[in-house]
Amino acid sequence: MKITFLGTGTSYGVPMVGCEFRVCTSDNPKNSRTRSSIFISEGEYNILIDAATELRIQCLKNNVKRLDAVLLTHSHADHVLGFDDLRHFSRKRKTNIPVYGSEETVKNVSRMFSYASKEVTSNGSKPKVTLMPIGGSLNLSGMEITPVDVMHGQEMVTAYRFKKFAYVTDVSQIPQDSVEKLMGLDLLIIAALRNVPHEKHFSIEQSIEMVSTLKPKQTYFTHIAHEVEHDETDATLPAGINLAYDGLSIDV
Repeated sequence: MKITFLGTGTSYGVPMVGCEFRVCTSDNPKNSRTRSSIFISEGEYNILIDAATELRIQCLKNNVKRLDAVLLTHSHADHVLGFDDLRHFSRKRKTNIPVYGSEETVKNVSRMFSYASKEVTSNGSKPKVTLMPIGGSLNLSGMEITPVDVMHGQEMVTAYRFKKFAYVTDVSQIPQDSVEKLMGLDLLIIAALRNVPHEKHFSIEQSIEMVSTLKPKQTYFTHIAHEVEHDETDATLPAGINLAYDGLSIDV
């Protein structure tokens, strides 16, 4: 399984508009972060987690040409505003793309992009998808995928576990039963916003603490804010933990 970080930034992206902070003006490409999303390839089968705002640009940069399924963590703007760009993939695929998420997420996406369910003229174009509420574990092309509930402030977000790998974003708390579902991983990707605490996101310190509980073999932090300089911060992290960056690809 190959995992590519299409984006590793927060809802603002990095650099932030109008910001003169040193990370936002940095010439280090690892400090340039589009909104968070990953692309998973297993053989010829491709899965996208979250349709981030810059999805088209992310796919062009990372040579993503085909999607077979989409998993959504939640319906906040930075995770779904690339939804319209799915039409390029559904047109090439010639069949609807299944898009999975919690019942709440699917309902919100259906409302936000209501035009996708309406008829269009012969010259019109829209994302051709099938929205699928998750009722339990999924099996996609032989991959067993387990949804895991985590908290994002007072809201529920869906994390996803693929056997020995898990993706956990926009998280401020992980319930104990979900902690148990995330044990025994070879790879954990988890959000770590910044050093300063935030009511809706793990700080870097809090994510390190969670890693010490879950004990994965390798961890990458994502959903990173503009306060975090990549190289300086990465050098201070414990063994087995690294900051991800846009375009990073790893094999699991």
